[in-house]
Amino acid sequence: MSDDRRRAVRRVGAVVLAANLGLVAAKGGVWWVTGSLAVGSEAVNSLADTAYSLIVLAGLYLTTRPPDFEHPHGHERIEPFVSLFVALGVFVAGGVVLWNAATSVVNGTYGVEAGAAGVAVLVVTAGVKFGLYRYCLAVGRERHSPAVVAAALHNRNDILTATAALIGVLGASFGAPILDPIAAGVVSVGIFYTGFEIVRDNVSYLVGAAPPENLRREILERALEHPRVRGAHDVVAHYVGPEVDVSLHIEVEGHMSLFEAHDIESEVVESIRAIPEVDDVFVHVDPKELGEWKPDADADRLVGTAVAGEADAPPKRGAGEDARSEAATAEDPERLN
Repeated sequence: MSDDRRRAVRRVGAVVLAANLGLVAAKGGVWWVTGSLAVGSEAVNSLADTAYSLIVLAGLYLTTRPPDFEHPHGHERIEPFVSLFVALGVFVAGGVVLWNAATSVVNGTYGVEAGAAGVAVLVVTAGVKFGLYRYCLAVGRERHSPAVVAAALHNRNDILTATAALIGVLGASFGAPILDPIAAGVVSVGIFYTGFEIVRDNVSYLVGAAPPENLRREILERALEHPRVRGAHDVVAHYVGPEVDVSLHIEVEGHMSLFEAHDIESEVVESIRAIPEVDDVFVHVDPKELGEWKPDADADRLVGTAVAGEADAPPKRGAGEDARSEAATAEDPERLN
């Protein structure tokens, strides 16, 4: 993990925590003065956000620590668990919003006017949360951080809850207080769906799923673009936390020296490792004359997709099809006749 990514991810946690502390103070003050249920619920929501921000900040600090003796591949696998914790907080927030909406209808406690101060603090809340959503989403996508993306989605939920509270406050002011629980109930459905999105997106990181096809294609292309690589097979890419580990076999001319083969392997490793999502790369070098090639339909398909429609492009070898033919010819020269 680069120092830039480490600093950027940790900075997100600190910014979100500071923003939530400010919102707790503002909402709490308005609730204390007006007694508005909508504003009070928002104050509790921001207090919960502050608590979860502390845990997320700690989690982001742990996951961005450099490798050590006990964790030679780093601590990135912690990050999906941080995301799942955020998802748990999202589900709890959705449940609280739905519960408050239902109980306020049953008890008839909705519709307390909050005045201009209540409207102002809720508008400011929505604006701050929108800024946090855009900021976290940009950093999360740029730095490939699922925990930061999850924090962005959580802040998007807070925009919805603030909007629902604002509808309730305005409804009370204009003689339609029932809008408060109705809006809250609708918003709770969206919050639950966001929690589902976070869980769905992070399960792949936990179980070591393959990355998207376009990334696998780029990995294979970078291996095959080396002028002395004749083919590639057994290409495996999988998530280790939010980053991707890659292993593959490349095929080279068997007459070259060990030094030459080593240089080719190092150049292929560095080329693939330059992909932002990739962490570790393991390359095994095969002499093409050995005849170890095996069918690799996925590699052939990815390479075929990459050059489809390029009439002037030279043929690329995914599973070493050309190399297999050359090896067979070397073993049986009569194949040329």
